[in-house]
Amino acid sequence: MLAYTDAVAKATAPFYQKVSRAIPALEWPFHAPYVDAINRLKKEKNAVILAHNYQTPEIYHCVADFVGDSLQLSAEAARTKASIIVMAGVVFMAETAKLLNPDKMVLIPDLQAGCSLAASITGADVRLMREKYPGVPVATYVNSTAEVKAESDICITSSNAVRVVESLGSDRVICLPDEYLANYIAKNTKVKIITWKGHCEVHERFTAKEIRDYRTSFPGAVVLAHPECPPEVLSEADFVGSTSAMSRYVSEKKPKRVVMITECSMSDNVAIENPDVEFVRPCNLCPHMKRITLPKILESLEKEQFKVDIPAEIAARARLAVERMLAVKK
Repeated sequence: MLAYTDAVAKATAPFYQKVSRAIPALEWPFHAPYVDAINRLKKEKNAVILAHNYQTPEIYHCVADFVGDSLQLSAEAARTKASIIVMAGVVFMAETAKLLNPDKMVLIPDLQAGCSLAASITGADVRLMREKYPGVPVATYVNSTAEVKAESDICITSSNAVRVVESLGSDRVICLPDEYLANYIAKNTKVKIITWKGHCEVHERFTAKEIRDYRTSFPGAVVLAHPECPPEVLSEADFVGSTSAMSRYVSEKKPKRVVMITECSMSDNVAIENPDVEFVRPCNLCPHMKRITLPKILESLEKEQFKVDIPAEIAARARLAVERMLAVKK
């Protein structure tokens, strides 16, 4: 454990002022030395940290250079001038960053930071779907491995899924691997959607009864849900959207009380940015996201360890699917 000195306390005071509503004062002396060391080392190594919305506040607000959902992080990865990219997220996100920055060093602080959704499908599965539905384009959620992206025509995120699917100009599209996101797309387009039975272990645990119970316990609360949730959950929500769309909703609409039906660290992060909004926090944690910690980020930067490498033949095809997605205009 690094020492919490007066110099560290002074250097990190602005960060703690921002996250004090989410991190108890008792915990800050543990986080602060890592925040200070990471921010200094980033400058020395010309590194940037990309952090997903599900990262904890001490990462999201104190060491990240860019934050957001999968689409936002993909776009930032494509634009960055840094020599080193550290992905505070899960492995498939680090792979996407590498696809868009083949000549840069991309690090993931923990190789075990996986994803139940990404693990639900393989490249061979996609090839079988193509055989079953010849000529039907494949739109694959970015929450997938590079191998799966390589077998796809284009990628999608929860932010742009309907727009990207309709851009393909086909009356049928295979949408992989999240079944619930695919169902959500199907309800919002005339395109016939062919699905795969993959689920996110965080979002699939929410139930419609939970939402109704929240409404009873917290009258007037606005319920925001992620499209990876089951259809019966989405039908109970006031607003359905990606993590970035939910965050934007809170910032723009300023509801008095909010329930975010998604990974619970996101509520912490959005609450910090919207102190006048009361957040009810249903807490389904992503065990994979929580493998990323400040000590692991520091060690990854110091040792330049856990580099992401993708075989060239897979990378070329996977990169094309991501670039096609990024080229679709809003």
